[in-house]
Amino acid sequence: MATSDSRNETALTLSKDNKRGLFYFLRRDWQLYFLLLIPLAMALVFKYAPMFGLTLAFKDYKIAKGFWGSEWVGFEVFLDIFAKPDFIKAIRNTLMLNILDLTFSFTMPIVLALLINEIKSVMFKRVNQTLLYLPHFLSWVIIGAIAYQLLSEGSGMINNLIEQLGGDRIPFLQEDTNWLISYLLIGVWQSMGWGTIIYLAAMSGINPELYEAAIVDGAGRWRKMWNVTLPGIRMTIVTLLILSLGHVMGGSFERIIALQNKATTEFTTTIPVLVYRWGIESGNFSRATALGLFQAIIGLILVLIADRIAKKLGEDGLI
Repeated sequence: MATSDSRNETALTLSKDNKRGLFYFLRRDWQLYFLLLIPLAMALVFKYAPMFGLTLAFKDYKIAKGFWGSEWVGFEVFLDIFAKPDFIKAIRNTLMLNILDLTFSFTMPIVLALLINEIKSVMFKRVNQTLLYLPHFLSWVIIGAIAYQLLSEGSGMINNLIEQLGGDRIPFLQEDTNWLISYLLIGVWQSMGWGTIIYLAAMSGINPELYEAAIVDGAGRWRKMWNVTLPGIRMTIVTLLILSLGHVMGGSFERIIALQNKATTEFTTTIPVLVYRWGIESGNFSRATALGLFQAIIGLILVLIADRIAKKLGEDGLI
């Protein structure tokens, strides 16, 4: 009876709230709405207001004529960039690098989090976590400099060691295939520690009674990991995967620039690099804007498709 009364009171309260207008809630919670104005203003100024500049993608923009004086050309700029040989190469390289990066850089934090979660020593676990996520705070300029100090074919520390052991020097960053492998491994090293923190935080929310029940059923560490831990963080994995798919057509401009050189040009032409070359180096802002808009639209479509698939598989999704 008490439960029924409480439900009726809750329903009555909700009914009254629905009848009250917006101004009632603004007056009641004005402090919260006032605090909300700051992030809302930042989003409007720095995220939405610059979108007006996307109209450059539909204009033959000339600096001398200005934004308003430049001729409106519709989709001619898009047709122009689609016909460029560099565009096809940039699409190929962007998809290849990001899919490979997603395969390794996305799965490695999950594996690493599962292993760290099995460590019983709290001190050892904390030291490992600290050492693993420190690279996340280094800029790609610093990481690139470290990479060339270690992996350079002429004077790299690792090649010096290989030569002293009787081996031949390896062009880790001076040959296209080796550069690709080094690019992926450096990316995994830089990102895996930070991703591990997210999964370990998700694992901390798993009910310990589930592990106790698994032990009673005779499950070992591997079975507990597979049947309890992984299902417990499945929603976190799906959410991060959906967000990662939005960057498949993007990639890290800083990472490419920090690791590229004149000897390796096969895989370094990606969409962000091409936007920089067309926009900043060549001054063709219409072409760069059109390419950036194309990249953003494809990324949005991939996120929506991934979200729809996640919902079909029984997950909550993002939208």
